[in-house]
Formats: sequence, C-alpha cells, structure tokens
Amino acid sequence: MLTIFSIPKPFCGHIEIIQRNALRSWTLLRPRPEILLFGNDEGVADAARRLDVLHIPDVARNEYGTPLLNDVFEKAGRLATHDLLCFVNADIILMNDLLDAVRHAAARKRQFLVVGQRWNMDIPEALDFCTDWESGLRAKIAAQGRLEADDGIDYFAFPRRIGWQIPPFAIGRTVWDNWLIYRARVLGLSVIDATEAVTAVHQVHDYSHILPAANAVDVWKGPEATRNLQLAGGREHIFTLQDATYSLSPRGLRRTRGRKTLQRALETLPTLSPRLAPLARLTRKFISALRRIGEGIRRTWNSRGAGADVKP
Repeated sequence: MLTIFSIPKPFCGHIEIIQRNALRSWTLLRPRPEILLFGNDEGVADAARRLDVLHIPDVARNEYGTPLLNDVFEKAGRLATHDLLCFVNADIILMNDLLDAVRHAAARKRQFLVVGQRWNMDIPEALDFCTDWESGLRAKIAAQGRLEADDGIDYFAFPRRIGWQIPPFAIGRTVWDNWLIYRARVLGLSVIDATEAVTAVHQVHDYSHILPAANAVDVWKGPEATRNLQLAGGREHIFTLQDATYSLSPRGLRRTRGRKTLQRALETLPTLSPRLAPLARLTRKFISALRRIGEGIRRTWNSRGAGADVKP
C-alpha cells in the first residue's frame, strides 16, 4: 500500500481543471492509495473533502508565501499510515503502472527512490473518468505526447524511514527535485529510473501562480530559485536521471550500464566520494588519452583507405 502526498496550487482557472484531473486519477488507482493534500490555498480543502482524502492545512512557508519542501516531507512521514510514500506534483495524472513499479522496487530493494520522466500533454478540459480513460489517454500520448528531459522529475517514491535531511527548499521552483536524487545517492539508495515502466502525464500550464511575474522566468532565475540552488550546495549537487543506478522497464529491473553511465559516474565521483577525487581525475585523463589515441588511429586508417582508392 502506498501513501501519495502533494501540495496543490490554488484552484483557479486552468490550474483548477488540471489539478482536478490529476487528483481524480490518483483516487482511481487500485488498490486505492492513501492521499494527503497539504496547504490552505484556495480550493485545496474543498478538493480534499470532495475526494475524501486527508487535508493538512498548516505548512511552513517562506517570506514569499511559498510552501517549504522539508516541512511537507517531515509531516507526510509522520502522518502516513503506509510504509511506502510518493510525493507527486499536483498536475500529474497517474495510472496503475506507478503502483506496479513501486511494488516491483520494494520487492527487489530495501532502500530505494523511484523516479522518472514525464509526458507533457496539452489537456484543456476536464477528463471523463467514466470511460476507459487510461486507454484513450495513452493513445493521445502516443500521438501528441512530448517526453520531458531527464532533469524534470515529478514523482518520488520511497520507503518511509529515510533520513533525507531536506533543506527548506521552495516548492515549485527549481533544483530541489535534482537535489533529492543527489541525496539519495549520498545515502546509498538504489535510484531507479522508471521512465519505461511508468506513464506520468504532466498537463501543460502557465506559471501565473508565481509572484512577482506571471511567467516561467522566476521558476528558473527568480530569488527563490537562486536560494534553492544555494541550499542545494551548488550546481555539483544537481543530479538527473542520468545518475540513476537502476532502470525499470517491462523487462524488469536492470543495473544501468554503458559509456555514458561510466562517464557520468566519473564526473560525480568527487562529489559523492571526495576521497576518491584524485582517482577520478586520473581515470578521466586516462580515458581522454585513450580517446585521442583512438581518434588518431581512425584518422590514419581513413587517410590510408582514401589513398588506396586513388588510381595512378
């Protein structure tokens, strides 16, 4: 059994439609998860009442009125009745494959973090959940969906008792999601990229809920985003799905491997294991030297091949 927790934005305009779609989809998961909605913004209490889920109105906020991630995670850990938790942004439509992925991870790993890319979709209207809505939505995703980059993460599933020690990040701004992957790696968790197994649908929206400007710029470059980066400890702590240690697909759970994985591991080794930083630098130099030698050999081979084709 799973506890999903989230902190919705005010239920206004298109955001209201988006969030009602998302929250309704969560209630249709089977077995039905426990759902905790945090915050006292407009419409949150009403949504919790209509959906028969738990509402926690009191959340710590910064001077801009933005909820703080550490308080939400700490309270969810205390209030949840299940041992598996999942933080989900309130604009994400979920399907039963999320539950399958979390069950699979829990059966194979004791300490883990399940994350994955999202599918971006323009959904301007309320969904009809009385029909076979999952099949219809999957067909639309196949035709129109856009897979987000590997640094945008909207769901985080993990066992209850993990010592996150989360800084007071502003929710809805950048960096905190990437920091959670970094922190999971520091704690030795199995970071599982479930992109191939989980269809998480992000309903595209504007950023009019953000002050002082009604656009996406403040998400990335505003004062709260700048503070989040400082709280994270700098850009070296911005991890992405490239830093996952496992991948989950319909074929099962597999250790991540390959040249890109090795290259990224060497890049992050000084951050994750400072004592091994000298070894990482030597290894990178050795690999670079091998690459240069290989390129030289290829150029020589190609030039000889071109010369052989020239007839006297």
